[in-house]
Amino acid sequence: MGRLNPILVWSLCLSLCLFLCPTSAQLKTNFYANICPNVENIVKNVVTQKFQQTFVTVPATIRLFFHDCFVQGCDASVIVASTGNNKAEKDHPDNLSLAGDGFDTVIKAKAAVDAVPQCKNKVSCADILALAARDVIVLSGGPSYAVELGRLDGLSSSSKNVDGNLPQPTFNLNQLNSMFASHGLSQADMVALSAAHTVGFSHCNKFSNRIYSFSPGNPVDPSLNKAYATQLQQMCPKDVAPDIAINMDPNTPRTFDNVYFKNLELGQGLFTSDQVLFTDARSQPTVKTWAKDNAAFQRAFITAMTKLGRVGVKTGNNGNIRRDCSVLN
Repeated sequence: MGRLNPILVWSLCLSLCLFLCPTSAQLKTNFYANICPNVENIVKNVVTQKFQQTFVTVPATIRLFFHDCFVQGCDASVIVASTGNNKAEKDHPDNLSLAGDGFDTVIKAKAAVDAVPQCKNKVSCADILALAARDVIVLSGGPSYAVELGRLDGLSSSSKNVDGNLPQPTFNLNQLNSMFASHGLSQADMVALSAAHTVGFSHCNKFSNRIYSFSPGNPVDPSLNKAYATQLQQMCPKDVAPDIAINMDPNTPRTFDNVYFKNLELGQGLFTSDQVLFTDARSQPTVKTWAKDNAAFQRAFITAMTKLGRVGVKTGNNGNIRRDCSVLN
């Protein structure tokens, strides 16, 4: 019997792997073209209605997408509700501040999609969340971009999987870079995605250490703009109610723009993890460039959001299409 050509064997193995191995390459912007061709308009209409009801829809939906993708990948597992025998991701302490309007946006969009007979149980909650995140960015003045689709929903959701997988407001640049790199995201991607804080809000306890107890010699973080620190102390007194939240961008809080970077140049980054992007010499040039060039920032943001949307995508037997986004099938 003749010997098999090793090159032929290798190419056959490669072909099989490309066919069988799940990769982000299976995501396509036109994934639903023949399945639910109007899905983007259906989702956009629901998101627009929600946006008209409350601006909180914007930061809530962006943050929901981010928190979903960083834990077990972009699989809508953060939307699953806890049950008697399972504490889900959404009930982890790091997720308790996720605003209900983000969850509500996805659940309403899913209902609208499933109301179309051709689309019923054909579109994943994970894809709807990815579309909704893009739509709120556009509605608040940010860039539009084509969303890659074809994700399945995750088969599990556990609070314990959140531990140590979300960036903290106290992180330095090394910690930020390390966490983002673990998901295939570069420092530039991390800086771009951090700018979503341009439309964010935060509860006072997330940064109170910077204005009251930073260090024994400096109760106020010296990297904070002094006037801004005073303003924060007025909005967040020491005995402030735990539900009080303030805008993360003190200048254009309802516009998705590059003012976030201009704020950092002025010492007006709310979190340590924001301000460090300017105070650390390794990321400062990026901040300075995007503070001057909104178009360059928008291009980088689109790249980063697209890469984020590929993290941990479920395909094949690793996922399904949830009938109810908050309940595992």
